[in-house]
Amino acid sequence: MTPSRDISRLLEIMAALRTPGSGCPWDLEQDFATIAPYTIEEAYEVADAIARSDFDDLKDELGDLLLQVVYHARMAEEQNAFAFGDVVEAITRKMIRRHPHVFADKDGNIQPAGVKSAWERIKAEEKAERAARRPPEDAPKSLLSGVKAGQPALSRAMELQRKASSVGFDWNDPRAVLHKIHEEADEIEAALDRGDARELAGETGDLLFALVNLARHVGADPEMALRGTNAKFERRFGYIERALESQGRSLQNASLAEMDALWDEAKGKE
Repeated sequence: MTPSRDISRLLEIMAALRTPGSGCPWDLEQDFATIAPYTIEEAYEVADAIARSDFDDLKDELGDLLLQVVYHARMAEEQNAFAFGDVVEAITRKMIRRHPHVFADKDGNIQPAGVKSAWERIKAEEKAERAARRPPEDAPKSLLSGVKAGQPALSRAMELQRKASSVGFDWNDPRAVLHKIHEEADEIEAALDRGDARELAGETGDLLFALVNLARHVGADPEMALRGTNAKFERRFGYIERALESQGRSLQNASLAEMDALWDEAKGKE
């Protein structure tokens, strides 16, 4: 089988990988739950390539992400749920519906100022339609039930807090959130004294949740803020490595005090 620019070749490859008897043993063992983490990972790889402005890498990573869509669609087709074509049809229908200002008849166009309100109205209609298709539930839905469980924890924490804030369950001052952060840090210190690993994990989660809340109150995206700090850490640690290398030394034979001093030196140069 040869490579191709045609999506049908990728669909053929996935079908071959999932064919019992002649397919790939690893691919045949997978299901939606086992593939989902790879789907999330590939989305992050796309974001990383964009952050680095590496278009060759972006091309490859977008291909990896597309493979994830094809993979899920193939497994769904095997269960007679839907196929890849249904996925394409669903998204094209959605995009046409959400952009009446682009795809409507000439008399149906709307002004740019009305685009956002129309988008939100159409999304609300789609959400209501999806809800109507689901079987009725006995228990009333929570305000937070619309926050998707599959998204990254930082993003989901932000959305949970925004939902709660919409009904007034929120602090009015970032300093109040900062006080909560100090409180959570004190609880971690107490948990350290008790040496309970499960309690420490729970308290650490509470601290992270409070930090996301602070980011929301000061108008920072916690994911982007952490990405920036990660890049800063890599940059300063790289300075330590280069400084030691220039002395003919390695990280392994440098003391923590020496590395801390070089870290401060790197920080001072920024």
